[in-house]
Amino acid sequence: MKNDRPTVDVIIPTYKPDERFIKLIVMLEQQTYPVHKIIIMNTEEKYFSGLSYNHQFEQKHNVSVTHISKKEFDHGHTRREGVEKSDADIFVCMTDDAMPKNKHLIEKLIEPILKDKAEFSYARQLPRENADIIEAYTRHFNYPKESRIKSSKDLKNLGIKTYFFSNVCAAYRRDLYEELGGFIDFTLFNEDMLFAAKAIKKGYRIAYAADAEVIHSHHYSNKEQFRRNFDLGVSQADHPEVFDAVPSDKEGKKLVKRTISFLKAKKQFLRIPGFIVTCAYKYMGYRYGRNYKRLSEKRIMRYTTNREYWLKKNIRNATAGINPYSGYGISPEERR
Repeated sequence: MKNDRPTVDVIIPTYKPDERFIKLIVMLEQQTYPVHKIIIMNTEEKYFSGLSYNHQFEQKHNVSVTHISKKEFDHGHTRREGVEKSDADIFVCMTDDAMPKNKHLIEKLIEPILKDKAEFSYARQLPRENADIIEAYTRHFNYPKESRIKSSKDLKNLGIKTYFFSNVCAAYRRDLYEELGGFIDFTLFNEDMLFAAKAIKKGYRIAYAADAEVIHSHHYSNKEQFRRNFDLGVSQADHPEVFDAVPSDKEGKKLVKRTISFLKAKKQFLRIPGFIVTCAYKYMGYRYGRNYKRLSEKRIMRYTTNREYWLKKNIRNATAGINPYSGYGISPEERR
């Protein structure tokens, strides 16, 4: 990078943010490495206006807010639009439910990039205080204490974990992001891992910065797990160039086995049957997603978390072969 002191912007898609989001903004403004600008891409203004009014949001904080409709939201496209509103040397993607553990998050997150150890990096996710014991263990499994640098050399040993990358909190060198074409413009899920796979294949490195910590965890019902994993399976089915060579089934089985061993060690034997049922829901959702092309539209719409994505996909497919200049009395050459 050209600058000795690179600028950093933070891009956050929001949907129905609550009071915790105000704390997130305040924490970002108190970081030891200063955040130049916070760019908010909010879905549905009606869910944001009350929060903004009560806190005099844009008057008090160094933020810009862009409102879009739910029909417009897309994991890849919305973040692309956020990046286009930034002119920083490094941008950080976050989600509105992630909370910096301390004031050193940005500093620690971009450190591998500034020291030329990697071109992109992502943070460690820690469970909330009230997180379920299984959810807490899953966080520790996916986000261990040890940092590491990942490159194409790790594909043989790490498999799908080589591409593991999370926009819950991740940093990007702006120049290389643009060189690689940015986030995929239309996707149901996994825009972060799809970008990471592209970067790895081009010879770039990804840092897992374990000392950059955010608090982030969920408690999903079995139905929600099914639907999330359905969308995960769809995204993998749509990108065989990435996921067929490094399938995720093996990593999933490892998590199941280790979680059961963990529960036994903690003498939480009564939790094991429920955990196995949850795993069955997740696996069924994933398998249905991987094979979604065999399903009816009605079933797809029942299984997905994002019905708007499929409505847009139908429109894109229906208009893909249409030449907008054909039949209107003007040739493409004349139009130019």
